[in-house]
Amino acid sequence: MSKKIRIIQSSKYKKEQWNEEGSVLFQQGSSTSGNVINLNPELEYQQWMGFGGAFTEAAAYSLSKVSPGYRNDIIQAYFNKDIGLGYTLGRTHINSCDFSLENYTYVDDGDTSLDSFTIERELKYVVPLIKEAMAVAEVQLTILSSPWSPPAWMKTNGEMNHGGMLKEEYRNLWALYYVKYIEAMEKEGISIWGITVQNEPDATQTWDSCRYTGEQERDFIKYHLGPTLQKNGLANKKIIIWDHNRDQIVERTKTIMSDSEAAKYVWGTGNHWYVSEEFENLSIVHEQFPDHHLIFTEGCIEGGVQLGSWHTGERYARNIIGDMNNWLEGFIDWNLVLDENGGPNHVGNYCDAPIIVDTKQDEVHYNSSYFSIGHFSKYIKPGAKRIGLESAIKKLSVTAFKNEDGTLVLVALNETEDDVSFTIQLAGEYVNLVAQKRSIGTYII
Repeated sequence: MSKKIRIIQSSKYKKEQWNEEGSVLFQQGSSTSGNVINLNPELEYQQWMGFGGAFTEAAAYSLSKVSPGYRNDIIQAYFNKDIGLGYTLGRTHINSCDFSLENYTYVDDGDTSLDSFTIERELKYVVPLIKEAMAVAEVQLTILSSPWSPPAWMKTNGEMNHGGMLKEEYRNLWALYYVKYIEAMEKEGISIWGITVQNEPDATQTWDSCRYTGEQERDFIKYHLGPTLQKNGLANKKIIIWDHNRDQIVERTKTIMSDSEAAKYVWGTGNHWYVSEEFENLSIVHEQFPDHHLIFTEGCIEGGVQLGSWHTGERYARNIIGDMNNWLEGFIDWNLVLDENGGPNHVGNYCDAPIIVDTKQDEVHYNSSYFSIGHFSKYIKPGAKRIGLESAIKKLSVTAFKNEDGTLVLVALNETEDDVSFTIQLAGEYVNLVAQKRSIGTYII
């Protein structure tokens, strides 16, 4: 019996998204078409962890400003595995980030004992949202936590914003701070899977930021963070380095991972999509350190809200495909939700998000990026493995995975203004298909 392929497409030129376009049977033989995508399910690459988004204070606060029905709808839209995106990953910020209502920490100024440590602030907005998401997802979410800045008194510039560095005398204390955060969150029933050393360690931002050179990040892990986690019974927590853009990911990873004493504590490297789309840099990291992992830890559309824009969803799809084809294992979007301004953000660094809530009008807007992510997350399940794919079709960006139940999922992005005819060839059978202009398609075999 011939295989069948199910087609789901979203297009700039159609109002409804995730359009079910029926199923088509494969035909026996080999296609004579020039636009062929050859699939080889026997050739397996990385295993996929899943998709997720960030539980920022801005996201949680914005959700507190809409009616309970809308709040529930949004949580279902992200975390329900049947009707939503099926998110299983998440990210939190340790202390404040730019998408917080203000700068804040968990300790009193100058408290070198950390006796005043409390995450009480997170109990107002962030922790309740994570708990609601966990209940809807029906799984223990894989939560990654990242600091944007140590407390001002621990830094060389004496403030949380505008970069600066961690003072040498506070390295052990700052490492213990991560332990306190993990323990406090887990006391609230939220398991922390891993931590990144520092969000964007090569950037001096007008918001919460802290710089590390590659050598400083290496030595902080080697002498402070790694041993401190181990000493406090948290050796199972994953440490992720870099947590910044692809342009310098090779150099930073090599600096840290070439030191075996630092590398033994490190699970993998996190990447962001700002600055460049040098996807091939992820493969270089993989080739140099094949047992090392790669995870996308942040990306968003900068410059405020762009309701109704199609190119924003295309950017998501293009980046997900590009990274997936270069050994990425998981994707964590930035803010789950933002308000009508693209905030709140305490320094006015407004951005877009897949779901925007108008807190003045009590309205919800689903952006193209939401539907774009769904073309992957709804069908490529945690545990899936990327499979062999050969394509010379320049007008399509494609990737393919095999789920644990044996279903094959191919996602194709067409950013051109032309319909693109193409053929999928699989084990002596083929099927002819059309990727509509400016569309994202998911094809399930």
